Amino acid sequence: MTSDSTQKFSLFALTAMVVGSMVGAGIFSLPRTFGNATGPFGAIIAWCIAGGGMYMLARVFQALAERKPDLDAGVYAYAKEGFGDYPGFLSAFGYWIGSCIGNVSYWVLIKSTLGGFFPVFGDGNTVTAIAVASIGIWLFHFMILRGVQQAAFINTVVTIAKIVPILAFILILIVAFKTDMFSANFWGGTGMPDATLFQQVRATMLATVFVFIGIEGASNYSRYARTRSDVGTATIIGFIGVSALMVLVTLLPYAVMPRTDIAMMGQPSMAGVLEAVVGHWGAVFISVGVIVSVLGAYLAWSLVCAEVLFVAARTDDMPRLFGTENANKVPAAALWLTNIVVQVFVISTYWSRDAFALMLNLTSAMSLIPYLFVAAFGLLLARRAETYDVRPQERSRDLAIAAIACIYTLFMIAAGGLKFVLLSALLYAPGTLLYFWARREQNKQVFNTSVDWAIFAAAVIGCIAAIVGLSTGYITI
Repeated sequence: MTSDSTQKFSLFALTAMVVGSMVGAGIFSLPRTFGNATGPFGAIIAWCIAGGGMYMLARVFQALAERKPDLDAGVYAYAKEGFGDYPGFLSAFGYWIGSCIGNVSYWVLIKSTLGGFFPVFGDGNTVTAIAVASIGIWLFHFMILRGVQQAAFINTVVTIAKIVPILAFILILIVAFKTDMFSANFWGGTGMPDATLFQQVRATMLATVFVFIGIEGASNYSRYARTRSDVGTATIIGFIGVSALMVLVTLLPYAVMPRTDIAMMGQPSMAGVLEAVVGHWGAVFISVGVIVSVLGAYLAWSLVCAEVLFVAARTDDMPRLFGTENANKVPAAALWLTNIVVQVFVISTYWSRDAFALMLNLTSAMSLIPYLFVAAFGLLLARRAETYDVRPQERSRDLAIAAIACIYTLFMIAAGGLKFVLLSALLYAPGTLLYFWARREQNKQVFNTSVDWAIFAAAVIGCIAAIVGLSTGYITI
Protein backbone atom coordinates (compact mmCIF):
# COMPACT_ATOMS: atom_id res chain seq x y z
CA MET A 1 0.00 0.00 0.00
CA THR A 2 2.89 2.35 0.64
CA SER A 3 5.31 1.07 -1.97
CA ASP A 4 6.98 3.77 -4.04
CA SER A 5 6.10 1.81 -7.15
CA THR A 6 2.41 2.04 -6.38
CA GLN A 7 0.41 3.61 -9.20
CA LYS A 8 -0.28 7.29 -8.59
CA PHE A 9 -3.81 8.78 -8.57
CA SER A 10 -4.86 11.30 -11.22
CA LEU A 11 -6.87 14.46 -10.46
CA PHE A 12 -10.01 12.63 -11.58
CA ALA A 13 -9.29 9.69 -9.26
CA LEU A 14 -8.58 12.03 -6.32
CA THR A 15 -11.80 13.96 -7.00
CA ALA A 16 -13.64 10.63 -7.13
CA MET A 17 -12.17 9.83 -3.70
CA VAL A 18 -13.64 13.09 -2.35
CA VAL A 19 -17.04 12.60 -4.01
CA GLY A 20 -17.10 8.89 -3.20
CA SER A 21 -16.32 9.61 0.45
CA MET A 22 -18.91 12.39 0.78
CA VAL A 23 -21.81 10.92 -1.21
CA GLY A 24 -22.79 7.95 0.90
CA ALA A 25 -25.58 7.36 3.37
CA GLY A 26 -26.18 10.95 4.41
CA ILE A 27 -27.50 12.45 1.18
CA PHE A 28 -30.27 9.83 0.88
CA SER A 29 -31.52 10.64 4.38
CA LEU A 30 -31.62 14.43 4.01
CA PRO A 31 -35.34 14.95 3.21
CA ARG A 32 -36.60 13.42 6.48
CA THR A 33 -33.69 14.73 8.55
CA PHE A 34 -34.44 18.30 7.51
CA GLY A 35 -38.20 17.75 7.37
CA ASN A 36 -38.16 16.78 11.04
CA ALA A 37 -36.20 19.88 11.96
CA THR A 38 -37.21 22.82 9.79
CA GLY A 39 -38.80 24.20 6.61
CA PRO A 40 -37.08 25.58 3.51
CA PHE A 41 -36.15 28.90 5.16
CA GLY A 42 -34.38 27.20 8.07
CA ALA A 43 -32.79 24.71 5.65
CA ILE A 44 -31.37 27.54 3.53
CA ILE A 45 -29.84 29.16 6.62
CA ALA A 46 -28.47 25.80 7.80
CA TRP A 47 -26.81 25.12 4.45
CA CYS A 48 -25.36 28.64 4.34
CA ILE A 49 -23.75 28.04 7.74
CA ALA A 50 -22.63 24.49 6.96
CA GLY A 51 -21.56 25.22 3.41
CA GLY A 52 -19.71 28.38 4.38
CA GLY A 53 -17.96 26.71 7.31
CA MET A 54 -17.03 23.59 5.39
CA TYR A 55 -15.83 25.66 2.44
CA MET A 56 -13.46 27.45 4.78
CA LEU A 57 -12.29 24.09 6.10
CA ALA A 58 -11.78 22.87 2.53
CA ARG A 59 -9.68 25.96 1.82
CA VAL A 60 -7.57 25.19 4.91
CA PHE A 61 -7.00 21.66 3.60
CA GLN A 62 -6.05 23.13 0.23
CA ALA A 63 -3.58 25.61 1.76
CA LEU A 64 -1.98 23.00 4.01
CA ALA A 65 -1.60 20.56 1.12
CA GLU A 66 0.41 23.23 -0.74
CA ARG A 67 2.34 24.75 2.18
CA LYS A 68 3.09 21.56 4.11
CA PRO A 69 3.58 18.94 1.39
CA ASP A 70 5.78 16.86 3.73
CA LEU A 71 2.76 16.18 5.96
CA ASP A 72 1.18 13.57 3.71
CA ALA A 73 -0.70 11.45 6.26
CA GLY A 74 -3.88 13.50 6.03
CA VAL A 75 -5.92 14.82 8.91
CA TYR A 76 -4.00 13.69 11.97
CA ALA A 77 -0.54 14.75 10.74
CA TYR A 78 -1.48 18.41 11.13
CA ALA A 79 -2.56 17.96 14.76
CA LYS A 80 0.71 16.24 15.67
CA GLU A 81 2.86 18.82 13.90
CA GLY A 82 1.09 21.75 15.50
CA PHE A 83 0.17 20.57 18.98
CA GLY A 84 2.24 17.54 19.94
CA ASP A 85 2.13 13.77 20.18
CA TYR A 86 -0.98 13.22 22.32
CA PRO A 87 -3.23 15.67 20.44
CA GLY A 88 -1.91 14.05 17.25
CA PHE A 89 -2.89 10.64 18.57
CA LEU A 90 -6.35 11.87 19.61
CA SER A 91 -6.90 13.33 16.15
CA ALA A 92 -5.87 10.06 14.49
CA PHE A 93 -7.93 7.97 16.90
CA GLY A 94 -10.98 10.23 16.69
CA TYR A 95 -10.91 10.30 12.92
CA TRP A 96 -10.42 6.53 12.75
CA ILE A 97 -13.11 5.56 15.27
CA GLY A 98 -15.52 8.15 13.83
CA SER A 99 -15.00 6.63 10.39
CA CYS A 100 -15.65 3.16 11.81
CA ILE A 101 -18.95 4.37 13.28
CA GLY A 102 -19.80 5.98 9.94
CA ASN A 103 -19.30 2.59 8.31
CA VAL A 104 -21.82 1.15 10.76
CA SER A 105 -24.39 3.76 9.66
CA TYR A 106 -23.94 2.54 6.09
CA TRP A 107 -24.92 -1.01 7.03
CA VAL A 108 -27.90 0.27 9.03
CA LEU A 109 -29.14 2.28 6.04
CA ILE A 110 -28.69 -0.62 3.63
CA LYS A 111 -30.75 -2.90 5.87
CA SER A 112 -33.44 -0.29 6.54
CA THR A 113 -33.65 0.22 2.75
CA LEU A 114 -34.19 -3.51 2.30
CA GLY A 115 -36.67 -3.33 5.18
CA GLY A 116 -38.97 -1.34 2.91
CA PHE A 117 -39.35 -4.49 0.81
CA PHE A 118 -38.51 -7.26 3.30
CA PRO A 119 -39.94 -6.57 6.79
CA VAL A 120 -37.48 -8.99 8.42
CA PHE A 121 -34.83 -6.24 8.11
CA GLY A 122 -36.99 -3.70 10.00
CA ASP A 123 -35.20 -0.37 10.55
CA GLY A 124 -31.81 -1.96 9.97
CA ASN A 125 -31.13 -3.22 13.49
CA THR A 126 -33.03 -6.51 13.72
CA VAL A 127 -31.20 -9.78 14.37
CA THR A 128 -31.48 -10.71 10.68
CA ALA A 129 -30.21 -7.29 9.60
CA ILE A 130 -27.24 -7.53 11.94
CA ALA A 131 -26.40 -11.05 10.72
CA VAL A 132 -26.50 -10.01 7.03
CA ALA A 133 -24.49 -6.86 7.74
CA SER A 134 -21.88 -8.96 9.53
CA ILE A 135 -21.48 -11.16 6.45
CA GLY A 136 -21.06 -8.02 4.32
CA ILE A 137 -18.39 -6.59 6.64
CA TRP A 138 -16.17 -9.62 6.25
CA LEU A 139 -16.76 -10.02 2.50
CA PHE A 140 -15.46 -6.49 2.01
CA HIS A 141 -12.65 -7.17 4.46
CA PHE A 142 -11.24 -10.05 2.46
CA MET A 143 -11.72 -8.22 -0.86
CA ILE A 144 -9.66 -5.25 0.39
CA LEU A 145 -6.95 -7.60 1.67
CA ARG A 146 -6.36 -8.54 -1.99
CA GLY A 147 -5.14 -5.05 -2.88
CA VAL A 148 -5.86 -1.32 -2.61
CA GLN A 149 -5.45 -0.28 -6.24
CA GLN A 150 -8.20 -2.71 -7.24
CA ALA A 151 -10.47 -1.26 -4.53
CA ALA A 152 -9.66 2.33 -5.57
CA PHE A 153 -10.63 1.53 -9.18
CA ILE A 154 -13.93 0.03 -7.99
CA ASN A 155 -14.54 3.21 -5.95
CA THR A 156 -14.11 5.42 -9.04
CA VAL A 157 -16.59 3.32 -11.05
CA VAL A 158 -19.14 3.20 -8.20
CA THR A 159 -18.84 6.98 -7.66
CA ILE A 160 -19.98 7.59 -11.23
CA ALA A 161 -22.77 5.00 -10.99
CA LYS A 162 -24.29 6.33 -7.78
CA ILE A 163 -24.56 9.94 -8.97
CA VAL A 164 -27.08 8.89 -11.65
CA PRO A 165 -30.11 8.20 -9.36
CA ILE A 166 -29.41 11.38 -7.39
CA LEU A 167 -29.40 13.48 -10.57
CA ALA A 168 -32.56 11.70 -11.77
CA PHE A 169 -34.26 12.48 -8.43
CA ILE A 170 -33.34 16.16 -8.75
CA LEU A 171 -34.53 16.45 -12.35
CA ILE A 172 -37.86 14.71 -11.67
CA LEU A 173 -38.55 16.95 -8.67
CA ILE A 174 -37.69 20.08 -10.65
CA VAL A 175 -40.29 19.04 -13.25
CA ALA A 176 -42.84 18.30 -10.47
CA PHE A 177 -42.10 21.56 -8.60
CA LYS A 178 -45.22 23.15 -7.09
CA THR A 179 -44.72 26.78 -6.13
CA ASP A 180 -47.74 26.87 -3.81
CA MET A 181 -46.54 23.78 -1.91
CA PHE A 182 -43.05 25.25 -1.49
CA SER A 183 -44.57 28.52 -0.24
CA ALA A 184 -46.80 26.70 2.25
CA ASN A 185 -43.77 24.88 3.69
CA PHE A 186 -41.37 27.81 3.49
CA TRP A 187 -41.64 29.13 7.05
CA GLY A 188 -42.05 25.68 8.61
CA GLY A 189 -45.44 24.49 7.37
CA THR A 190 -48.35 23.41 9.55
CA GLY A 191 -48.78 20.51 11.92
CA MET A 192 -45.20 20.54 13.23
CA PRO A 193 -44.07 21.38 16.78
CA ASP A 194 -43.31 25.04 17.43
CA ALA A 195 -39.60 25.82 17.50
CA THR A 196 -37.55 28.97 17.15
CA LEU A 197 -35.51 29.44 14.00
CA PHE A 198 -32.33 28.89 16.05
CA GLN A 199 -33.67 25.60 17.41
CA GLN A 200 -34.66 24.49 13.90
CA VAL A 201 -31.24 25.26 12.43
CA ARG A 202 -29.38 23.73 15.38
CA ALA A 203 -31.28 20.47 14.94
CA THR A 204 -29.75 20.05 11.48
CA MET A 205 -26.13 20.81 12.35
CA LEU A 206 -24.72 17.35 13.05
CA ALA A 207 -26.50 16.02 9.98
CA THR A 208 -24.78 18.63 7.80
CA VAL A 209 -21.42 17.68 9.29
CA PHE A 210 -22.09 14.02 8.51
CA VAL A 211 -22.82 14.63 4.84
CA PHE A 212 -19.70 16.78 4.48
CA ILE A 213 -17.41 14.20 6.09
CA GLY A 214 -15.09 13.02 3.35
CA ILE A 215 -14.12 16.50 2.24
CA GLU A 216 -10.57 15.50 3.20
CA GLY A 217 -10.67 12.37 1.03
CA ALA A 218 -7.96 13.64 -1.33
CA SER A 219 -5.83 14.81 1.59
CA ASN A 220 -5.88 11.33 3.13
CA TYR A 221 -4.36 9.94 -0.06
CA SER A 222 -2.11 12.90 -0.84
CA ARG A 223 1.01 10.74 -1.00
CA TYR A 224 -0.55 8.89 -3.96
CA ALA A 225 -1.17 12.09 -5.98
CA ARG A 226 0.65 12.47 -9.31
CA THR A 227 0.83 16.22 -8.73
CA ARG A 228 0.68 17.72 -5.24
CA SER A 229 -1.52 20.64 -6.33
CA ASP A 230 -4.16 18.13 -7.48
CA VAL A 231 -4.97 17.43 -3.80
CA GLY A 232 -6.31 20.93 -3.17
CA THR A 233 -8.00 21.14 -6.56
CA ALA A 234 -9.78 17.81 -6.06
CA THR A 235 -10.95 18.94 -2.61
CA ILE A 236 -12.56 22.14 -3.91
CA ILE A 237 -14.11 20.53 -7.02
CA GLY A 238 -15.58 17.70 -4.97
CA PHE A 239 -16.89 20.09 -2.32
CA ILE A 240 -18.67 22.42 -4.77
CA GLY A 241 -20.26 19.59 -6.75
CA VAL A 242 -21.49 17.62 -3.76
CA SER A 243 -22.74 20.75 -1.97
CA ALA A 244 -24.98 21.60 -4.92
CA LEU A 245 -26.43 18.08 -4.91
CA MET A 246 -27.13 18.16 -1.16
CA VAL A 247 -28.87 21.53 -1.19
CA LEU A 248 -31.14 20.48 -4.06
CA VAL A 249 -31.96 17.11 -2.45
CA THR A 250 -32.90 18.96 0.76
CA LEU A 251 -35.03 21.77 -0.71
CA LEU A 252 -36.88 20.17 -3.65
CA PRO A 253 -39.00 17.74 -1.55
CA TYR A 254 -40.65 20.75 0.12
CA ALA A 255 -42.06 21.64 -3.33
CA VAL A 256 -43.84 18.32 -3.92
CA MET A 257 -45.38 17.35 -0.55
CA PRO A 258 -46.22 18.75 2.92
CA ARG A 259 -43.43 18.93 5.46
CA THR A 260 -45.40 16.72 7.87
CA ASP A 261 -45.41 13.90 5.31
CA ILE A 262 -41.68 14.27 4.68
CA ALA A 263 -40.95 14.16 8.42
CA MET A 264 -42.87 10.89 8.87
CA MET A 265 -41.03 8.95 6.16
CA GLY A 266 -38.73 6.03 6.86
CA GLN A 267 -35.11 6.08 5.77
CA PRO A 268 -33.90 6.42 3.10
CA SER A 269 -36.43 9.22 2.81
CA MET A 270 -35.35 10.16 -0.72
CA ALA A 271 -36.98 6.91 -1.88
CA GLY A 272 -40.26 7.84 -0.17
CA VAL A 273 -40.31 11.29 -1.75
CA LEU A 274 -39.78 9.95 -5.27
CA GLU A 275 -42.39 7.25 -4.70
CA ALA A 276 -44.91 9.95 -3.76
CA VAL A 277 -44.18 11.75 -7.04
CA VAL A 278 -43.88 8.95 -9.61
CA GLY A 279 -45.13 5.78 -7.91
CA HIS A 280 -43.56 2.62 -6.52
CA TRP A 281 -40.87 2.35 -9.19
CA GLY A 282 -39.36 5.54 -7.81
CA ALA A 283 -38.77 3.89 -4.44
CA VAL A 284 -37.18 0.87 -6.12
CA PHE A 285 -34.98 3.09 -8.30
CA ILE A 286 -33.67 5.15 -5.38
CA SER A 287 -33.29 2.07 -3.17
CA VAL A 288 -31.00 0.47 -5.75
CA GLY A 289 -29.05 3.73 -5.89
CA VAL A 290 -28.80 3.79 -2.10
CA ILE A 291 -27.33 0.30 -1.95
CA VAL A 292 -24.80 1.02 -4.74
CA SER A 293 -23.88 4.38 -3.22
CA VAL A 294 -23.55 3.15 0.33
CA LEU A 295 -21.53 0.08 -0.62
CA GLY A 296 -19.21 2.34 -2.62
CA ALA A 297 -18.87 4.77 0.30
CA TYR A 298 -18.28 1.84 2.64
CA LEU A 299 -15.44 0.68 0.43
CA ALA A 300 -13.90 4.16 0.32
CA TRP A 301 -14.13 4.58 4.09
CA SER A 302 -12.77 1.10 4.78
CA LEU A 303 -9.69 2.20 2.85
CA VAL A 304 -9.55 5.47 4.80
CA CYS A 305 -9.88 3.73 8.19
CA ALA A 306 -7.05 1.32 7.45
CA GLU A 307 -4.88 4.07 5.95
CA VAL A 308 -5.22 6.37 9.00
CA LEU A 309 -4.41 3.60 11.49
CA PHE A 310 -1.55 2.30 9.33
CA VAL A 311 0.16 5.68 8.80
CA ALA A 312 -0.26 6.57 12.49
CA ALA A 313 1.52 3.33 13.39
CA ARG A 314 4.31 4.05 10.88
CA THR A 315 4.89 7.45 12.53
CA ASP A 316 4.94 5.90 16.04
CA ASP A 317 1.54 7.29 17.05
CA MET A 318 -0.11 3.88 17.18
CA PRO A 319 1.30 0.47 18.16
CA ARG A 320 3.74 -0.92 15.57
CA LEU A 321 1.52 -3.93 14.95
CA PHE A 322 -0.87 -1.76 12.91
CA GLY A 323 1.94 -0.58 10.63
CA THR A 324 2.44 -4.01 9.10
CA GLU A 325 1.44 -4.99 5.56
CA ASN A 326 0.54 -8.24 3.86
CA ALA A 327 1.97 -9.52 0.58
CA ASN A 328 -0.45 -7.27 -1.37
CA LYS A 329 0.85 -4.13 0.38
CA VAL A 330 -2.40 -3.84 2.37
CA PRO A 331 -2.23 -2.85 6.09
CA ALA A 332 -3.77 -6.11 7.25
CA ALA A 333 -3.57 -5.59 11.03
CA ALA A 334 -5.10 -2.11 10.74
CA LEU A 335 -7.89 -3.51 8.59
CA TRP A 336 -8.58 -6.34 11.04
CA LEU A 337 -8.90 -3.96 14.01
CA THR A 338 -11.09 -1.60 11.96
CA ASN A 339 -13.56 -4.31 11.00
CA ILE A 340 -13.63 -5.84 14.47
CA VAL A 341 -14.65 -2.42 15.82
CA VAL A 342 -17.27 -2.03 13.05
CA GLN A 343 -18.62 -5.48 13.90
CA VAL A 344 -18.97 -4.60 17.61
CA PHE A 345 -20.83 -1.38 16.81
CA VAL A 346 -23.12 -3.18 14.33
CA ILE A 347 -24.11 -5.60 17.10
CA SER A 348 -24.68 -2.67 19.50
CA THR A 349 -27.30 -1.15 17.16
CA TYR A 350 -29.73 -3.86 18.33
CA TRP A 351 -30.30 -1.84 21.52
CA SER A 352 -30.69 1.54 19.80
CA ARG A 353 -34.07 3.21 19.25
CA ASP A 354 -32.91 5.00 16.09
CA ALA A 355 -29.65 3.33 15.12
CA PHE A 356 -29.07 5.35 11.96
CA ALA A 357 -29.54 8.76 13.63
CA LEU A 358 -27.31 7.72 16.56
CA MET A 359 -24.47 6.56 14.31
CA LEU A 360 -24.82 9.64 12.08
CA ASN A 361 -24.60 12.07 15.00
CA LEU A 362 -21.83 10.20 16.81
CA THR A 363 -19.75 10.02 13.62
CA SER A 364 -20.11 13.78 13.23
CA ALA A 365 -19.19 14.47 16.86
CA MET A 366 -16.06 12.29 16.66
CA SER A 367 -14.94 13.86 13.37
CA LEU A 368 -15.27 17.46 14.60
CA ILE A 369 -12.27 17.17 16.96
CA PRO A 370 -9.83 16.24 14.15
CA TYR A 371 -11.35 18.96 11.96
CA LEU A 372 -10.82 21.49 14.76
CA PHE A 373 -7.12 20.53 14.97
CA VAL A 374 -6.74 21.02 11.21
CA ALA A 375 -8.33 24.48 11.33
CA ALA A 376 -6.27 25.43 14.38
CA PHE A 377 -3.05 24.30 12.68
CA GLY A 378 -3.87 26.42 9.65
CA LEU A 379 -4.44 29.37 11.99
CA LEU A 380 -1.14 28.66 13.77
CA LEU A 381 0.85 28.64 10.52
CA ALA A 382 -0.67 31.91 9.36
CA ARG A 383 -0.14 33.65 12.72
CA ARG A 384 3.51 32.57 12.82
CA ALA A 385 3.98 33.41 9.12
CA GLU A 386 5.50 29.93 8.78
CA THR A 387 5.87 28.84 5.12
CA TYR A 388 4.84 32.34 3.98
CA ASP A 389 8.24 33.22 2.54
CA VAL A 390 6.52 32.07 -0.64
CA ARG A 391 3.44 34.12 -1.62
CA PRO A 392 3.41 36.20 1.62
CA GLN A 393 0.45 38.21 0.30
CA GLU A 394 -1.77 35.18 1.01
CA ARG A 395 -1.13 35.23 4.75
CA SER A 396 -3.94 37.63 5.77
CA ARG A 397 -6.44 35.75 3.65
CA ASP A 398 -5.39 32.37 5.05
CA LEU A 399 -5.48 33.74 8.61
CA ALA A 400 -9.10 34.85 8.15
CA ILE A 401 -10.12 31.58 6.48
CA ALA A 402 -8.57 29.44 9.24
CA ALA A 403 -10.13 31.60 11.98
CA ILE A 404 -13.60 31.18 10.46
CA ALA A 405 -13.02 27.42 10.12
CA CYS A 406 -12.08 27.26 13.84
CA ILE A 407 -15.19 29.19 14.88
CA TYR A 408 -17.36 26.97 12.68
CA THR A 409 -16.06 23.68 14.13
CA LEU A 410 -16.39 24.98 17.71
CA PHE A 411 -19.96 26.07 16.96
CA MET A 412 -20.75 22.64 15.54
CA ILE A 413 -19.40 20.90 18.64
CA ALA A 414 -21.57 23.15 20.82
CA ALA A 415 -24.61 22.71 18.54
CA GLY A 416 -24.33 18.93 18.79
CA GLY A 417 -24.96 19.20 22.52
CA LEU A 418 -23.46 17.77 25.71
CA LYS A 419 -24.72 14.25 24.99
CA PHE A 420 -22.42 13.71 22.05
CA VAL A 421 -19.47 15.42 23.75
CA LEU A 422 -19.79 12.88 26.58
CA LEU A 423 -20.29 9.94 24.21
CA SER A 424 -17.14 11.06 22.38
CA ALA A 425 -15.24 11.05 25.68
CA LEU A 426 -16.56 7.52 26.28
CA LEU A 427 -14.50 6.48 23.25
CA TYR A 428 -11.50 8.80 23.57
CA ALA A 429 -10.61 7.84 27.16
CA PRO A 430 -10.30 4.05 26.70
CA GLY A 431 -8.83 4.64 23.23
CA THR A 432 -5.84 6.26 24.95
CA LEU A 433 -4.75 2.73 25.90
CA LEU A 434 -3.45 2.44 22.32
CA TYR A 435 -1.33 5.53 22.98
CA PHE A 436 0.03 4.00 26.19
CA TRP A 437 0.91 0.86 24.24
CA ALA A 438 2.71 2.81 21.51
CA ARG A 439 4.69 4.95 23.99
CA ARG A 440 5.81 1.89 25.97
CA GLU A 441 7.09 0.27 22.76
CA GLN A 442 9.24 3.35 22.17
CA ASN A 443 10.35 3.67 25.83
CA LYS A 444 8.99 7.21 25.90
CA GLN A 445 7.24 9.13 28.64
CA VAL A 446 3.49 8.83 28.12
CA PHE A 447 2.61 12.50 28.55
CA ASN A 448 5.16 15.23 27.91
CA THR A 449 3.30 18.31 29.08
CA SER A 450 0.74 19.43 31.62
CA VAL A 451 -1.59 20.18 28.71
CA ASP A 452 -1.48 16.50 27.72
CA TRP A 453 -2.40 15.52 31.28
CA ALA A 454 -5.25 18.06 31.33
CA ILE A 455 -6.66 16.75 28.04
CA PHE A 456 -6.48 13.16 29.29
CA ALA A 457 -8.13 14.11 32.61
CA ALA A 458 -10.96 15.85 30.73
CA ALA A 459 -11.47 12.73 28.59
CA VAL A 460 -11.60 10.47 31.67
CA ILE A 461 -14.05 12.77 33.48
CA GLY A 462 -16.24 12.92 30.39
CA CYS A 463 -16.08 9.12 30.05
CA ILE A 464 -17.19 8.63 33.66
CA ALA A 465 -20.00 11.16 33.20
CA ALA A 466 -21.15 9.31 30.07
CA ILE A 467 -21.22 5.97 31.89
CA VAL A 468 -23.24 7.51 34.73
CA GLY A 469 -25.56 9.20 32.24
CA LEU A 470 -26.20 5.97 30.33
CA SER A 471 -26.77 3.96 33.49
CA THR A 472 -29.22 6.48 34.94
CA GLY A 473 -31.09 7.11 31.70
CA TYR A 474 -29.97 10.73 31.44
CA ILE A 475 -28.27 9.82 28.16
CA THR A 476 -30.30 7.64 25.81
CA ILE A 477 -29.20 5.93 22.63
